[in-house]
Amino acid sequence: MQGPDRYIAGAAAAFALLAFTAGPALAQGRIDARRLSCGEARAIVAQNGAVVFTTGRYTYDRYVAGERFCPIGHIVEDAWIPTTDTESCNVGYKCVLKPWDDEPRWRMHR
Repeated sequence: MQGPDRYIAGAAAAFALLAFTAGPALAQGRIDARRLSCGEARAIVAQNGAVVFTTGRYTYDRYVAGERFCPIGHIVEDAWIPTTDTESCNVGYKCVLKPWDDEPRWRMHR
């Protein structure tokens, strides 16, 4: 193969490889925390840094191991979810918007 055909064949091969490797990752669902023990759920968050858990039939949320896994302008608060062995397991944290600071930094204090 020469010329444009060579590039088309290369692009097709790269696309096939990408589709093959990304397929299983895209097919994975959220982890159902209700099927894990408290220790297992806590370990998953600690190992991955950030995880989305299903916590109920129609509920899910993102849980993090620390503030460095949150977007800018967010802080962490303790996160408690139901697991197989307890109704209230502290798995780590949730990212929440930082409270509004209504005291401007440029204002001089007297």
